Amino acid sequence: MGDLRETGMATRRRVLGNAHVDRAEVAKTDFDAPFQAMITDAAWGHVWSRGTISDRERSMLTIALLAGLGNDHELALHLRATANTGASRDDVLEALMHVAIYAGVPRANHAIAIAKKTFAEMEAA
Repeated sequence: MGDLRETGMATRRRVLGNAHVDRAEVAKTDFDAPFQAMITDAAWGHVWSRGTISDRERSMLTIALLAGLGNDHELALHLRATANTGASRDDVLEALMHVAIYAGVPRANHAIAIAKKTFAEMEAA
């Protein structure tokens, strides 16, 4: 499990950035430590570290799924991560166009508003 955790943490840092992961680690408590370990192992160690598709492609899939499911907080996080994954704003728009067709225009419309706000914040920083 140590290797999986190390791989997952390295991938998590590569995609989300050290600052985000450091904040999450500092905020971790005894209560949520098992959850943090699970997402590091499963999401980052297993799925994001597979190497079968690029971080760019995985980023677009994740953004589309989060938008389609209405997971706004996680969506903004993964929109910011595009700075590390290589997914362009055009890629994000294409993913959200798919959301409109397959998950609904209201979900895509809301996600586009979140993307515009998030990208503007990124530009301002």
